[in-house]
Amino acid sequence: MSVVVQSAVQCWEQWLGLSAACLGTYACRALGVKLSGHIHAESEIFKWISAVTYAMVAALTMRMIVMPLGLLSTVPLWLRVLICALSLGVMMSSPKRRLVPALLTGTLLMLAYGVTR
Repeated sequence: MSVVVQSAVQCWEQWLGLSAACLGTYACRALGVKLSGHIHAESEIFKWISAVTYAMVAALTMRMIVMPLGLLSTVPLWLRVLICALSLGVMMSSPKRRLVPALLTGTLLMLAYGVTR
């Protein structure tokens, strides 16, 4: 095959892959929209899905703190745990309106460590 034909075939395969991914994604979304009127938010399956989702977020957060990848791995473990504890302390001081201050606490402390290091 010539280079032009190989390039066209490769480009066609990429577009086919992208189209299949889009079709799968939007088909699932359309099914979700169609079924959303029939799902009760207080049902047992919905509670289970919510619990599994929270557990996955908690596990990924702990993995990121204990076994980070990239630049975060250069920060000592004790400091990552300390910053997490301080952020949680800010969050628990008044849970109604403390999400942004807790996130800012963690971000600014980590940034301060990076600047002073």
